Amino acid sequence: MTSEWAGLAGFVVALILAFFRVPVAIAMACVGVVGTLLLMDWSSATFVMANLPFEAIFPYGLSVVPLFIFMGVFASFSGQSENLFRGIATFAGHRPGGLASATVAACAVFGAISGSSLATCATMGRVALPEMEKRGYSGSLAGASVAAGGTLGVLIPPSILLVIYALMTEESIGALFAGAMIPGILAAGLYIFSIRLQVWRKPELGPKSEYIPWRKRGSAVVLMWDAIVLIVLVIGGIYAGLFSPTEAAAVGAGGALLFTAIRGKLTLKVLQSGIVETAAMTGMIFMILIGAALFNFFIESSGMTQALINWITTAGFAPLNVILILLVFYVVLGCFMDSLSMILLTVVPAYSIVTSMGYDPVWFGVLLVSVVEIGLITPPIGMNLFVIQAVAPSMTLAKISRGILPFIAADISRIFLIILFPALVIWLPKLLGLGSF
Repeated sequence: MTSEWAGLAGFVVALILAFFRVPVAIAMACVGVVGTLLLMDWSSATFVMANLPFEAIFPYGLSVVPLFIFMGVFASFSGQSENLFRGIATFAGHRPGGLASATVAACAVFGAISGSSLATCATMGRVALPEMEKRGYSGSLAGASVAAGGTLGVLIPPSILLVIYALMTEESIGALFAGAMIPGILAAGLYIFSIRLQVWRKPELGPKSEYIPWRKRGSAVVLMWDAIVLIVLVIGGIYAGLFSPTEAAAVGAGGALLFTAIRGKLTLKVLQSGIVETAAMTGMIFMILIGAALFNFFIESSGMTQALINWITTAGFAPLNVILILLVFYVVLGCFMDSLSMILLTVVPAYSIVTSMGYDPVWFGVLLVSVVEIGLITPPIGMNLFVIQAVAPSMTLAKISRGILPFIAADISRIFLIILFPALVIWLPKLLGLGSF
């Protein structure tokens, strides 16, 4: 067996192990170690494998991961999600499907703080689902709107997935954050349009709530001040050139802790819980990074990536066809794997193939994250669907899955818009002078 076929076989084995619920970090590490031992002599292989785990988690840029996680955890503890939902609902609740639309908008704003889909989905679910149930909303629309809105946490900056992609491909974090801003807003807009369309066809899905006078709306908006300040500090600081992404993450983490204290919710128990949760999530991500480092070294050493590039070039595939094939692959893969695992398992060969065909790496990074987020709401293993069921046990997966189909259609529409109009991604980074445009 040639080394290229060994690399392909290793890739398939890693996918099979992941499908059988072997933790993806273990699956990638085992395949990487065994494959490297088969390709190299013992002394060289052991030397490489002894250094790779350290090199995988040593880069200074990775410090943004625990800091952004810390920011999201304490933003949740401070009650920002509840204030966001109630503040936005005062403007939209009196319209058909208004509470569902407010949920999506609140998820978009909170996702810009937490950077995590699962955290956004779980936090907003606890706030929005009881309110929609009390107002007579259909369980399918209520659950699906929270599940879909939660996916915005992995796209709207600061996004952990975009940070990981940037570090894996040595691209600019700031450029990726800027590139994802317009697609993130577009995603929220299409979700809200989907809700309005569903309620227009079947008004009983999302009844109107009572009208809130303007004087009461102002007081609700005031409660959102800390979330707004935090977003402006972090995202605005990066775009204005005041902070590097790492510095912005530190400012965000400190700001979230400060606002939790200002609201009187920072107790010793909350501090301990926040630190433990941050450490657990960071440890999980770093374990996957170590496994990915071992796996990707094996894939690169096998020459599989270059062989794929040569095959695509000589076969004469049109660049657009290659992109479409990759998109279908990721949508199918998303039915069985979580988004972080998908990116770490496949980003090295996919990035090499796409950039070799002349596509912009920032554009592809945003497109990739946009596609893998569909897997978060795609049955049978859409993680956000399980989060909703955990938050609201009365909702069955079948009911949530039926409600999620219009949101998947909105996601697919957005993917095609990004492909047809690359400026949706690259215009803002180019305007801000970020990246290599």
